[in-house]
Amino acid sequence: MTSPKPAVPAPVQALVDAINAADTDAFVGAFTEEGFVSDWGTVKAGRDGVRSWADTDAIGAGARMKVLSATTEGDTTRIRFEWTSRVFTGESDGILVVDGDRLASFTIPPSH
Repeated sequence: MTSPKPAVPAPVQALVDAINAADTDAFVGAFTEEGFVSDWGTVKAGRDGVRSWADTDAIGAGARMKVLSATTEGDTTRIRFEWTSRVFTGESDGILVVDGDRLASFTIPPSH
């Protein structure tokens, strides 16, 4: 029997769906104009920065993402996810902040 898929806010699900569909435009569109990705402290901000990260570390690297667990408090969702790509394969934590119907940020903190 498989575990039920963890519930996440719609903007978080839009990010996951865009990655798994290899849809860079949908990925960028999941973020606000000022949105950013912070990957182990490297920040890519705004539409161009988010697109750059998608091109090098996610969609352009053949990424697939599966949310393993999620908790949401207010506008912040913390997830544990499985990631497979040509850049990284393994599990990571993510912190996503929702602003209206889009993401303000997606942070992947360093894991030690």
